[in-house]
Amino acid sequence: MATEAFMLKESAYFSLRALKSLFVLISAIVMVLLLPFRGRRRVSPVEKEEKIQNHECCHHHRKGTVVRVPAKIVPWKSGGGVGVVSMKVLDPMMRRELAIRRVLEDGDEKCLREYWLFGTKRGDIIFTQCWTPLSVKIRGLVILMHGLNEHSGRYNNFAKQLNANGYKVYGMDWIGHGGSDGLHGYVHSLDHAVSDLKVFIEKVITENPGLPCFCYGHSTGAAITLKAFLDPKIEACIAGATFTSPAVGVETSHPFLLVLAPIASLLLPTLKCNSAYKKGLPVCRDPEALIAKYSDPLVCTGSLRVRTGYEILRITSYLQQNLRKMKVPFLVLHGTGDCVTDPTASLKLYEEASSSDKSIKLYEGFSHDLLFEPEREDITEDIIQWLNIRV
Repeated sequence: MATEAFMLKESAYFSLRALKSLFVLISAIVMVLLLPFRGRRRVSPVEKEEKIQNHECCHHHRKGTVVRVPAKIVPWKSGGGVGVVSMKVLDPMMRRELAIRRVLEDGDEKCLREYWLFGTKRGDIIFTQCWTPLSVKIRGLVILMHGLNEHSGRYNNFAKQLNANGYKVYGMDWIGHGGSDGLHGYVHSLDHAVSDLKVFIEKVITENPGLPCFCYGHSTGAAITLKAFLDPKIEACIAGATFTSPAVGVETSHPFLLVLAPIASLLLPTLKCNSAYKKGLPVCRDPEALIAKYSDPLVCTGSLRVRTGYEILRITSYLQQNLRKMKVPFLVLHGTGDCVTDPTASLKLYEEASSSDKSIKLYEGFSHDLLFEPEREDITEDIIQWLNIRV
């Protein structure tokens, strides 16, 4: 009896130890999940100067004035009491209705703006739109891919500037964004967005035979586009591409996250954690552009979801290992003040890509959303000039 009692006591002791270990493990995972992503490694001024200023292909622009943005218009500074944080989260149907209404209400006489929906093999509905110039001869196509948490309609002004230069423009809201299906801001797999883009590219080219097709991608949208280009079939269809602030390099705030992210993304995929740009500087230096962005119900505000963050890490890791396979002609633009994606990773893309026609421009002090910076007209002109030479 004494032996049996001792065995039961030992069994209970080890059970408590096992439960304690499990609790410690779960606590560690939760703590890591709450750690924010940071956009890129902080480098010393000397290191940054050596990496960027000495690069022969970098074109420097005057550093702009630092903009102080009122806390009430920035979601991550407002504390939830005022501003856009309190906006109601829209379901996919409501987002789609709003996206469609914006297309239909666009009364610009210089272009025809249309939309259509296409279904994926997964059963998802993807929202797409098109800007067709009415008074200018069409000489090329541009397919644009927006960045994380935004949507194609944000690039309405950019699309119309391309229209004025003879480009018919197509935009796609990738899964979980804008007028497309999915939990707002949630991406179960960026490979879904890559496959949807491939289908979209083939559809656009089929409907416009004989016209050169270019792509434009911003941030994560650029990463999706780059991965699509690694498919030889898609590569053969594309005349060139321009990228702003491509998500080729994104680091975690803690190395343990790299180990735990795959597990956490399976167990708690939709859990929200702090994202990179909401702990750093604003994504652009124009206060009005920030207000417009974060008061737009089609822009996903709030924290990054665990699975989405893991998917970004996964695609950037894949691209880092396959940059040499990139053969499409491209222009990459990046601001040196970007705290979301790493401009030195864009340099790596430029240096390692096998493309015979490749260019890079770095804008001194500019932030992440280049096409919404105060100098957006200059940046747009750089893109258009690059396209015009290659039509």
